[in-house]
Amino acid sequence: MERTIDGILAMAGEAGTGDCLAWAARDASGTLLPYRFTRRALRGDDVSLRITHCGVCYADVLWTRNKFGDSKYPLVPGHEIVGVVTATGSGVKDLRAGDHVGVGTYVNSCRECVYCNEFSEVFCSKGAIRTFNSVDSDGTITKGGYSSYIVVHERYCYKIPDGYPLDRAAPLLCAGITVYSPMMRHKMNQPGKSLGVVGLGGLGHLAVKFGKAFGLQVTVFSTSESKKGEALDLLGADKFVISSDKQEMESLANSLDFIVDTASGHHPFDPYMSLLKVHGVLVLVGVPGEVRLSPLSLLSGAKTISGSATGGTKDTREMLNFCAANKVYPEIEVIKIQDINEALDRLVNKDVKYRFVIDIANSLN
Repeated sequence: MERTIDGILAMAGEAGTGDCLAWAARDASGTLLPYRFTRRALRGDDVSLRITHCGVCYADVLWTRNKFGDSKYPLVPGHEIVGVVTATGSGVKDLRAGDHVGVGTYVNSCRECVYCNEFSEVFCSKGAIRTFNSVDSDGTITKGGYSSYIVVHERYCYKIPDGYPLDRAAPLLCAGITVYSPMMRHKMNQPGKSLGVVGLGGLGHLAVKFGKAFGLQVTVFSTSESKKGEALDLLGADKFVISSDKQEMESLANSLDFIVDTASGHHPFDPYMSLLKVHGVLVLVGVPGEVRLSPLSLLSGAKTISGSATGGTKDTREMLNFCAANKVYPEIEVIKIQDINEALDRLVNKDVKYRFVIDIANSLN
């Protein structure tokens, strides 16, 4: 017999109290179990939304398992959140009940510094407040989207364009903006230019999709031959290269205008820098163990290596509208919240094509 949520709560021991039902990690094992808590009361500039879907990001693994040593338990992860507005504060002007909206990787910032004034809040001088496991301005610990609802300041709540599927919108709030923002910053939206994408996971597959939507010639670099068919046929890449094939790599020397490197495992950088044309740019959005390269990889050709993580509210709104207008849809695997622990293990083992999305509305009740 299928266990009820109340039954699981009882078996889990102390599960908190409150009207918000969630799944939380209790310790560094990272095991998620049902948990109840109370969200803050709606303020004048707040939006309350019923969560329908939440994407699963590798950050959820890192913090539920205390990989940074700063996890605050019980920890409710999830920062690729979409849902439906249920209430708004008296001062909210642009959103109303029934609107489809999203919440990304941060939910607050100082709103006063030069970066906040430029709507690049992720670089807030006082530090952007993350959607989960972060200390909010009122001293409470933020809790993320593996939950039934969330209350967010309207500035960090994004309207999802009409008709865009909510389940596919979820990964855009982290994976999507993480690749879109640096691509726009480095002008990787020039039709006819050439783009290399290193790695074909949650970030990489969206870099390919954005590249094709921008009109670029896209080459995918991977260590796995098994991804060739999907890279070319499903995602529409123009070329697929096994990165360990030295001869094929050398044949592409000085051929690319841009590279987006999404790989997090250890890998050399000099071979990729050699593929860039003069003034070429490599943007690092993955988290490898270290970045080592010869100075000559930069000096010969006046090349650039840059880093980036997520983006500001201006870029995020622009990206959502771009995806709707150009029919850019992430490839997802929808799961129930009851399967989240298995999904996190599969994510660690890179067994997902290409982003898990939790069906909160139909499984967390």
